Amino acid sequence: MPQPVTRAGDIGPVPGGVTRPGRFWWLCSALVLAAAVVAALFRRREIAEAYDLIARVRPPGLVVAMALEAMSLLCFAAVPRWLLRVGGVRWSMARMTCTTVAANAMAGALPAGAAFSAAWLLRHLSRRGAGGVLAAAVLVTSGAASAAGLCLLFAAGVAVAGPAGPGALVRPVTDDVLLPALVAALVLLALSRFAGCRRLLRRVRMSTGRRYPRVRRAESDFAGVVRQARAAEPRPLPWLWPLGYAFLNWLLDAAALAAGMWALGIEVPWRGLLLSYALTQLAGSLHLTPGNLGIAEATLSALLVVSGLPAAQAIAATFLYRIISYWALQPVGWTCWIGLALEEAHAARGGR
Repeated sequence: MPQPVTRAGDIGPVPGGVTRPGRFWWLCSALVLAAAVVAALFRRREIAEAYDLIARVRPPGLVVAMALEAMSLLCFAAVPRWLLRVGGVRWSMARMTCTTVAANAMAGALPAGAAFSAAWLLRHLSRRGAGGVLAAAVLVTSGAASAAGLCLLFAAGVAVAGPAGPGALVRPVTDDVLLPALVAALVLLALSRFAGCRRLLRRVRMSTGRRYPRVRRAESDFAGVVRQARAAEPRPLPWLWPLGYAFLNWLLDAAALAAGMWALGIEVPWRGLLLSYALTQLAGSLHLTPGNLGIAEATLSALLVVSGLPAAQAIAATFLYRIISYWALQPVGWTCWIGLALEEAHAARGGR
């Protein structure tokens, strides 16, 4: 299942190196998994009913859900492919999809999988003609586009949900925090047209960079990506393509969830579906467990209950969605990874 800032993996900010998960990560993972086991014990009856629903799944609906998931993967792969093409490197859609599915499997199966996935993607793109600078720019820009697409879907979910269901959970946050932040950003954008305000903002930025080296490095990396992007495609309009692909990636994945409900004979809670899905993805961005095991299931099923589904139906819909979007993609992704590794090894032997 796609997760910010990638699919399950992360074509997101490129790490300087692969860092092993620390004790805090292992502690959080253990606590999450223990809580999932305890919740499963308390919900044995609902889980048994959910199993009965999944056992009677309708094949046409299942095929539709799998087709929507495949289309979501194609949109996910289309983002870095478009960015590579702008940078002068042409990959086929099949190769790009195979690469992103392999990275997705790596990110979803390993501890700190997002870091391993990003490091492997950076190396693989660099070896296949992209070069280090372009490869890093593709990864960072893809992550930004994915995050922007999810934010847009979240906003649509808030608008559709209204004050009921999961909308009641996020309405205080959107009204008291996000809306004032948006207004403040628009005010700053308007004031930035004045030279005095720009000088003040520049001094604040430089002062923050001196006090916090990580902020300075992040700003420097972002400026490098912006320069690379402007050099590759100076016009703003074409950049709507990767943003559109990123949004469709999330939207089609959410549609696969809805199709899975249809396959189970469950009435889809349309008003709360998008918001429940988006909130689940935001919770998954914490990466507390490999593949967000336990977190995705608990979050999505709970939000679907808040949206009006009975507990057994919410659990069944969540489990079927996870089977399609996570478990079924793991063997496919690792098969792609093995194929790419063998191809690289063959190319290395041929170059000697």
